[in-house]
Amino acid sequence: MVPFTLVAFHAHPDDESLLTGGTLARATAEGHRVVLVTATAGEAGLADDQQGGDGRLAERRLAELHLAAQALGCARVVVLGYPDSGSGTPDAADQGETPFALLDPAGPAARLATILREEDADVLTVYDERGGYGHPDHIQVHRVGLLAAELAGTRVVLEATIDRDRLQRVARLMARLPRVSLLIPADRFSGSYTARAELTHRVDVRRQLPAKRAALAAHLSQATGGGSVRTLALLLRLPRPVLGPVLGAEWYRERGRPVGNPLVDDIFATLR
Repeated sequence: MVPFTLVAFHAHPDDESLLTGGTLARATAEGHRVVLVTATAGEAGLADDQQGGDGRLAERRLAELHLAAQALGCARVVVLGYPDSGSGTPDAADQGETPFALLDPAGPAARLATILREEDADVLTVYDERGGYGHPDHIQVHRVGLLAAELAGTRVVLEATIDRDRLQRVARLMARLPRVSLLIPADRFSGSYTARAELTHRVDVRRQLPAKRAALAAHLSQATGGGSVRTLALLLRLPRPVLGPVLGAEWYRERGRPVGNPLVDDIFATLR
């Protein structure tokens, strides 16, 4: 088997575990090199005081990022260090520094392209054009990643996302649960992530669930805060029989690859 190099580009610490953790762990288990690049330290995220919400959240989240990367087997972690834009509408005047989402993509793309060239990357993961659920930093990751791949000549670009059709079915069921219903938007994710008909990959990561769960658990600061149940905390509470159905697959759309059925289970399929 020819080993490949995968560079996963994410917006904040914990994004790598939520959307791509199983894929990264599977790639390393199969002998490939995995490099994790994170745009921000996630300092604008929610957290209780005892979990880092006392002004040291960036330090806490970066430590958690390295623990998660270790659980997933990442060979290298790079933090670009741009200001976290927060989950609302970013405003440079309010933050003093220009937040990541408002930067000209050319600057971050040039830095990411340098990493892609250093690693001779075969595959780059970003997010879909919606940024999944619309977070401004996630949308910027999409823009920056596509430009960086073009600059570096990276052949395969995968948009990490979720099967919207499946998510909507799960959301309808979860909305019946009192505490969980607070996490479900009124539109049931109708404009979020990617429709099943647009996907190219469904990656089976059931064997990597212990690694993915360990990576999620590393992000302790994101399990609380905001006064309600957080998505990460909810996932960590899932009983073992439910882990496979909920976390056992990860989805992608490969740029330039025709959609098809069945979906591809190998992120390196185009390269083989």
